[in-house]
Amino acid sequence: MAKVAWIGLGVMGYPMAGYLSKAGHDVTVYNRTADKAEKWAKAHGGKTAKTPKDAAKDAEYVFCCVGNDDDLRSVVLGDKGAFAGMSKGAIFVDNTTASADVARELASAAREIGVGFIDAPVSGGQAGAENGKLTVMCGGSKKDFDSAYPLIDCYAQSAVLLGETGSGQLTKMVNQLCIAGIVQGLSEGVNFGMKAGLDMEKVIEVISKGAAQSWQMENRAATMVSGKFDYGFAVDWMRKDLAICFAEAKNNKARLPVAALVDQFYAHVQVRGGQRWDTSSLIYLLSND
Repeated sequence: MAKVAWIGLGVMGYPMAGYLSKAGHDVTVYNRTADKAEKWAKAHGGKTAKTPKDAAKDAEYVFCCVGNDDDLRSVVLGDKGAFAGMSKGAIFVDNTTASADVARELASAAREIGVGFIDAPVSGGQAGAENGKLTVMCGGSKKDFDSAYPLIDCYAQSAVLLGETGSGQLTKMVNQLCIAGIVQGLSEGVNFGMKAGLDMEKVIEVISKGAAQSWQMENRAATMVSGKFDYGFAVDWMRKDLAICFAEAKNNKARLPVAALVDQFYAHVQVRGGQRWDTSSLIYLLSND
């Protein structure tokens, strides 16, 4: 069993850290809102720390799951950041969905102090985190990945090393780009079927067994039909992720015409008050035009 620090107890980090504790690891948590850290410790039997540096002190592995690049830098760098408390040979595992650039930046800073670094964004949403069934996309050295894998596996159904630093974040971008197109296509199909007067429960049951099948169809089609968007991966988060994709595409010259269009649809959802609606709320624009 390992001595572990966990930084960031949002809707994803809170249950993920819980799985490490459940597996028997000695977990110390830090959260910007201290009350949530205290709540976690009471529920899972771990300890809390006042700063990321304090949490990371003497930890063999430090995990992090925060909001964006700037949030990540704020808890990793500086006098009170996690790197200031980490010992040589420890490994930092970043589950934040962030840019590949910040992953490379932090990996370079980690090397200077003799610390390993893995960028390890996740897919599976809140339900995947709560059920310990996330897909984890990793970038970094094989040595660091192999060392951290048994801990990552506590909250994952799949964890794969995809290449050097930044590869995990780039793979998460691919994931989000694919989802954007799939959700829009599903929205249009479901809305079309409803307008045509079809029994959509039966329609989804049939087509989900064929080539149209997807995770989104299995998990979101029924709620799209009923117009329920009050859970899951928020529109605000998706737009943040797509912005990362667009920034990277400027560097690698990839064309993202469908993603750019869907991003604008999400902007319209936000204007209509759907900032925290699930990403499947794209259908709202079609059914309420």
